[in-house]
Amino acid sequence: MLNDTIVAISTPLASAGIGIIRISGDESLNIIKKIFVPKREIEDNKIISHTLHYGHIIDTKFNRTLDEVLVSYMLAPNTYTKEDVIEINAHGGLVVMQSILSLVLRNGARIAEPGEFTKRAFLNGRIDLSQAEAVMDIIHSKTELALNASVNQLSGNIKNEIEDLKKQVLDILAHIEASIDYPEYDVGELAFSTIKENLVGMSERLTKLINSYDNGKIIREGIKTVIIGRPNVGKSSLLNALLKEQRAIVTNIPGTTRDSLEEYMNVHGIPLKLIDTAGIRLTEDVIEKLGVDRSKAHIEDADLVLFVVDSSEPLTQEDDEIMDLIRNQKVIILMNKSDLEIQVKKEHLKEHLRDMIIIETSATQFEGLDRIEDSIKKMFMQGSVQIENETVIHNIRHKQSLERAFESAMLVVESINMGMPEDCWAIDLHSSYEHLSEITGDHVTDDVIKKIFSQFCLGK
Repeated sequence: MLNDTIVAISTPLASAGIGIIRISGDESLNIIKKIFVPKREIEDNKIISHTLHYGHIIDTKFNRTLDEVLVSYMLAPNTYTKEDVIEINAHGGLVVMQSILSLVLRNGARIAEPGEFTKRAFLNGRIDLSQAEAVMDIIHSKTELALNASVNQLSGNIKNEIEDLKKQVLDILAHIEASIDYPEYDVGELAFSTIKENLVGMSERLTKLINSYDNGKIIREGIKTVIIGRPNVGKSSLLNALLKEQRAIVTNIPGTTRDSLEEYMNVHGIPLKLIDTAGIRLTEDVIEKLGVDRSKAHIEDADLVLFVVDSSEPLTQEDDEIMDLIRNQKVIILMNKSDLEIQVKKEHLKEHLRDMIIIETSATQFEGLDRIEDSIKKMFMQGSVQIENETVIHNIRHKQSLERAFESAMLVVESINMGMPEDCWAIDLHSSYEHLSEITGDHVTDDVIKKIFSQFCLGK
């Protein structure tokens, strides 16, 4: 299939000024020659790479013009896929884009699989697997911090770090295998000590990368934050206040919110996935009961719970039951309606939920919102993250490979301490090297590659 010429629409199918159809493969030039009539004739031997040409896409079978376009010529190997690439810049819109796509397919291309352009860039050696994954992360970035982390990964910061670690493993292996292959080459106690020292240094670097995952995951995926409480305590008003827009319907009627409402917001560069839930209470209403059940399910999956109480009224049995549900979660208690006379004692809340942060808020007066955001940052971010200067791991696949590489390196240290032969050291060092190679894609199964690229959009 790598010999096929592939095509896909690389822009959203919607009314727009521009839509782009991308073609990649050996037949790209022949296909475009059949369907594109440039304003100025282009001779085959005078096609210049990375030039743009104005003209029309013509369906010769039906003798009709499909669109007025600009065509980009990009010749191998200096292209995204390292193959000949043609991009047709047409007018955006469903009908015109589908018509041009169908014409390209009739002239010898096939539809690209999800992520196949980036997959070819990886298989043809232009980028490694970590950089390929960064392409998808850039597309799905929800904050500037997440974008910067993904751009750094695409530029090769993780690749460079892993390649340096792999080189360190190979240097140690060279000493060990020299001793195995040439017994007369005496490694000696000094060399043993140096090998252990290098392994400890390598393990410290691995540990730092592994520990960066918690921050990296939050930067990439955000914090799943569930707003809960009994009906009419101000959950939807709080959501609107945090988002600074009227996203949820607010009334004085308890049970207005029947289903969960999800929105993203940016808190100090961290994406926060806010989920406004139905008020939790006993009810005979079938629809409201479904909403309550869904609220309880969200609590179990939450990274953070914002528990909203109406501080202008004494706590109820429903409040106590909710506190029992969230006892083992990360919780921030929000004493809402603090602009009214406060009837709730913080001591009562602390009896149920020890060591929890309590913040007085007024969603209608926009009070306490800054404290909520600052508290969330302190709870989840381990220190400050300077994306420009740090290599941050935010992919679970990378973390797992690093952990396995670390475990193998520690087994070598253990083998040295136990006085085991060098053969045993070499086995675990090779294993550590292979786990590091999983990150860059030098040592990875076809199933893993297929799974990674199946998550891409069609035209990338």
